[in-house]
Amino acid sequence: MSEQRIGSSFVLGVFIAAGLIGLGYFVSDAVLKVKSMERKVVVKGLAQRNVKADIAIYPIQLRAAENDLVLLNDKIKSDISAVDTFLKEYGFEKSEITISAPQMTDKYANDYGNSNVRFRYLSNTAITLYTKKVDKVVQLSQDLFKLAEKGILATNDKYETKYMFTGLNALKPSMIEEATKNARATALKFAKDSDSKLGKIKNANQGYFSINNRDSGTPYIKAVRVVTNVTYYLDD
Repeated sequence: MSEQRIGSSFVLGVFIAAGLIGLGYFVSDAVLKVKSMERKVVVKGLAQRNVKADIAIYPIQLRAAENDLVLLNDKIKSDISAVDTFLKEYGFEKSEITISAPQMTDKYANDYGNSNVRFRYLSNTAITLYTKKVDKVVQLSQDLFKLAEKGILATNDKYETKYMFTGLNALKPSMIEEATKNARATALKFAKDSDSKLGKIKNANQGYFSINNRDSGTPYIKAVRVVTNVTYYLDD
């Protein structure tokens, strides 16, 4: 190949390379301009339901005190039997009632105790309800004081009491649909106020479902909540 032809090929190659570089620049510049012109709006959609708990865990503490272990043991048995009958009268079944072994304390044997205490032996027995009969538990919680009429000291710790809702999966589809509709309504309002048209969805995030007590007074009523985040394109 002659030197003249080699020189011509080199010059042609330089022009082609320069052309490709220039084309790449213009394509890149066009993409940047499109990105800069992209208009979008990010909105949130809320859906909430108030539902009743479908499972209740209700602990009852039975306390007794005596100076004689035999008498204390008789008292524990009598109290447990009376409470068991009391619960069954409310419609609870044996399978829903769990009775733990009594915990006994000898005040004389306690390092910090002394012989001046009125009762030497104390007992604490836990009876726990695990049931789907939430309405009956609510009624029981209002009537637990009636055991005192039978000479039984029965108490409930509200912080240990649990009301749970397990039907979330059945609610999810309709709540997500509602939250998405609410998000779209907000986006449409924004588009109207900005003299734009609402375009397609760019991306969406369902968010997390939360289940909390509706209020402190009715822990058996739950507030189920979900928030969706949706990004829409805005058209002129």
